[in-house]
Amino acid sequence: MVIFLLVFLGIAVGMLVHMYKEAQTDRVIINKLFFSDFPKSFGEVTIFFISDIHHRKVSQQIIEQVKGKADLIVIGGDLAEKGVSMSRIKENLLKLKDLGPVYFVWGNNDYETDSHELDALLLDLGIKILDNTAVKFESDSGEELVMLGVDDVGLERDRLDLALADAGDNGFRVLISHNPVIFKKIDQNNRIRLVISGHTHGGQIRIFGFGPYELGGIKEHGNTTVLTSNGYGTTKIPLRLGAPAQTHLITLSHSERRES
Repeated sequence: MVIFLLVFLGIAVGMLVHMYKEAQTDRVIINKLFFSDFPKSFGEVTIFFISDIHHRKVSQQIIEQVKGKADLIVIGGDLAEKGVSMSRIKENLLKLKDLGPVYFVWGNNDYETDSHELDALLLDLGIKILDNTAVKFESDSGEELVMLGVDDVGLERDRLDLALADAGDNGFRVLISHNPVIFKKIDQNNRIRLVISGHTHGGQIRIFGFGPYELGGIKEHGNTTVLTSNGYGTTKIPLRLGAPAQTHLITLSHSERRES
């Protein structure tokens, strides 16, 4: 009986160590996405996407993996949550700013902090907040890439209509939303070709492959590609199983074919 308990305890401790390592891993997933209507004059555009940082410190290892490889840095919400200090948030933001221009959308847990103070910090650091708004990039030949962002869907703060109005009539459209459920509100006439989201943590802890949310990945919904990340941090408990932490280097380019 004692031997059995010791074996069980050893397995349990080993599992906890494994789950902690999965939660602390520094993975950069390379996603190459091709679209027949992506403006050729842009060549390739690479977005570094990180979401659901929560209590985690952005590691220098992640910064070194990404440095010099991204045109745009996008924080997909849940930069923080209740109990995360502004000093920790600022430290993470300064690291990400070293990589390039940073854009941010609000997640549900961000509102657990002093959202006014967080808003002020983001503005002070020159980070563009996409709260139901859009930003346009124009190539030398006049073609446009438009990045839209909506506030959190779960808190019913999203106004996709306002973001679309801000986007104008032209350009290849990428939508950033903390919660991937935004795809249900997208109409084909909106011409949103790519949605990038987090929020789900890939289920965070999956037992025999099952979890409260789907594992992160890429799906097609009509003419829209939806990329959902497992996210970088954790909430409630600093453990993961079957849904390791991840960030993404997402490269967009033109092709007559589409693949990931």
